[in-house]
Amino acid sequence: MNVVAINGSPRKEGNTQILLNCVLDELQKAGIDTKMIQLGGEAVRGCSACNLCRVKQNQRCAIEYDCVSACIERMVNADGIIIGSPTYFANVTTEIKALIDRAGAVGCANGNMFRRKVGCAVVSASREGSLNAFNAINNFFLIEEMIVPGSCYWNTGFGFEKGEVNGDHEGLSTLKTLGRNMAWLLKAIH
Repeated sequence: MNVVAINGSPRKEGNTQILLNCVLDELQKAGIDTKMIQLGGEAVRGCSACNLCRVKQNQRCAIEYDCVSACIERMVNADGIIIGSPTYFANVTTEIKALIDRAGAVGCANGNMFRRKVGCAVVSASREGSLNAFNAINNFFLIEEMIVPGSCYWNTGFGFEKGEVNGDHEGLSTLKTLGRNMAWLLKAIH
């Protein structure tokens, strides 16, 4: 089994990555292979509504000059998908929004190719707005007919400066619980 985590923060090794690593550490302890993709900070664009994904049905986005199709391919080949984003003006980063829109269109156009994969949202925030970002990611998972495990609270951590989320012990604990629950669910399905 394998899980791909997509970091939508342009801050490498920042708060979002710290939270993602909490989940990945628990998955690795359970013997699940993991891979982190750094999407934040990459030049990606949103869906152009060309509908070529529906015409070609090749599990790829027609926009080929950025890394989104490579992310989609990793998502297709994974048993579990974690999407992490910091909270920008009460929502996900533009890179994550582009991924959600384009992967969602490609997934639906290709027979719901993400159906029954396990999906987890991970969100960092400085103060508020994290639930909107959390819901945006989970809405993608649910529309794609994915299975979303829960934790003991929302999958969020709080911190503004790089590394500050390490002081959010409740958030870190919540993400560790999420990792254990995701591992259990993946093993139960497979």
